[in-house]
Amino acid sequence: MQNQQTRQLTNGAMMATVFTVLLAISVYVPVLSIVSTLVLALPIAWYSAKYPWKASALFAAVCLILAFIIGGLLSLPLALIHVPLGLAIGISIYYKKSKLFMFMSASLVLLISLMVQYVASIWLFGINVLEEFSSIFDESYEQAIVMMEKLGASDAYMEDYNELVGQLQFSFETLLPVLLVLVVFSVVWVLLLILLPILKRFGIMAPKFPPFRNMKLPKSVLWYYLIVLLVSLLSEFEPGTMAYMIFINATVLLQFLLFLQGVSFYHFYIHQEGWPKWVTVLVTILAFPLQSFTSIVGIVDLGFDIRGWIKRAHEFKGK
Repeated sequence: MQNQQTRQLTNGAMMATVFTVLLAISVYVPVLSIVSTLVLALPIAWYSAKYPWKASALFAAVCLILAFIIGGLLSLPLALIHVPLGLAIGISIYYKKSKLFMFMSASLVLLISLMVQYVASIWLFGINVLEEFSSIFDESYEQAIVMMEKLGASDAYMEDYNELVGQLQFSFETLLPVLLVLVVFSVVWVLLLILLPILKRFGIMAPKFPPFRNMKLPKSVLWYYLIVLLVSLLSEFEPGTMAYMIFINATVLLQFLLFLQGVSFYHFYIHQEGWPKWVTVLVTILAFPLQSFTSIVGIVDLGFDIRGWIKRAHEFKGK
């Protein structure tokens, strides 16, 4: 028992040192910071994958204190992103959760961390990142207008340009929630692709994602989409209202999920036919300009047991 506690303390001290070095590089070394930031959650994930949640939570708290000591307030935002993220990954491994559970929990933790930091930056420092971004956008827009006037752009062209910029800004502000969610999920997916193979190198048995071709969303997604379509037919939302924002974000998110379902069906069919991998790559690329058709394929795939029919057809051929 004493040897186990000694090993736990030794591993904690070692991983805390690794985390501190990676954090210092991420904050103070410009070029290497790109690599170190990508693996900053690694020490937290490794320790949390080997020990229960209480010890892991204490270790995470120590790492946050060390982050403040090493980099002050400058390093805290970075630490508050990667420490909870590593904790979610490691605890999922320790308690033998599925990779989907790990992905969802890590994404949720990262999303909450970003929202908390956003609110804290407004409350403590009076800094609104979105307003700052909007100010930068407005300045760039004004500079572009001045440049086009110097180049002698026509009034008709200027009106079209103003209208286009206004639509882009309005679309960005309206779709910001769903864009944030998609970016967070994409970042977590990339980080898992980087961190899990490294953890395996260090003896941590991490779960695997099932093949993308076997992805099957819950049928409730299809019902949600049908409800959104029905609401859009029966109601008219005024642009700029909260109801309009909720409706647009829900529509975009559901269409994106159905698009993924359609691409997954393409992969499934190609695998069943035994076609080469380059066909999979080509079809995936073509799915983007054919987004509407691919989403319809996803709807049909969710609503009917097409995959079962294809499997039975191939089994019949095999006989």
